[in-house]
Amino acid sequence: MEILNLRTLVEVAAVGSISGAADKLCVTQSAVSRRIKTLEDQCGHGLLDRSGVRLTLTEWGHVVLEQAKKMIALQDELQASLKQVEEKESFAFGCTPAFGIAHLPKLLERFMLTHGQVSGLKFIFDMPDKIAAGLSDGCFDLAIIEHCQCLDLSGFKTTELRGDDMIFVRSPKLGEMPEQVDIEQLFPIPLYGRQEGCCSRIFLEKNLEFVGRKFADFRKFILYDDLHLIVDAVVNGSGIAFISSDVVAEPLKRGDLQAHTVNGFVHSRKRTLVENLSPSPALANLFRQTLFDYFSEL
Repeated sequence: MEILNLRTLVEVAAVGSISGAADKLCVTQSAVSRRIKTLEDQCGHGLLDRSGVRLTLTEWGHVVLEQAKKMIALQDELQASLKQVEEKESFAFGCTPAFGIAHLPKLLERFMLTHGQVSGLKFIFDMPDKIAAGLSDGCFDLAIIEHCQCLDLSGFKTTELRGDDMIFVRSPKLGEMPEQVDIEQLFPIPLYGRQEGCCSRIFLEKNLEFVGRKFADFRKFILYDDLHLIVDAVVNGSGIAFISSDVVAEPLKRGDLQAHTVNGFVHSRKRTLVENLSPSPALANLFRQTLFDYFSEL
């Protein structure tokens, strides 16, 4: 017997009418009648006494109703247990796009080599302030935040990790330039970057304030919302970018890009593992250990 039909019988018995049960179940009266008829055919007996104004259960109906309630309770308990298992086996990780590009593929490869049978992994890229808000709302179990602004993390468990540097990069195709420069030397070159409010933009604007300049001093700004496209454009010699050194580690190593620091700028950036104070899911604990092992070898 289908649980749906049994639930329908329970509702009919409770309200005493086909129309009332249909309203409560948000289905048509004919659908309720068909479900009751199916049960009666399976039992071989009538389950409802239709002689009065209000529908009542027959002797057979009372027997079926009693067992139906037990079967429905068992199914509800089973579904609740399965949901708990699913929640325990799920894991949500938040990080910035820069971390996602530079480190997450290697981290995930390492994690899956050891825990290849797991499922329920969720990885979300966002800005540090939105990641912190997501942690508060329970959207993430673990998160990596690179600090580009002041964030109140007092309500979380935090572990400092190896940070990165925010640097200017340009292609050797643009000619020679010393590694350490004044910001005025970069203003004439087209600057590629992401939208206002992104981590690198905030970090750059704060540094410009340190040296008494502003973002509008760059002669030309080209907005790309994809870090891969920004790196490709700069490698091709189209301009410069202010970007995480981790993101461009490979092009720098190959000599496709040159790194430049600016007099008066603070280039180092803190990186923190952030998690809620409540106990973490088992998968989160496994991923945290993989994360620590990964950074210990960098």
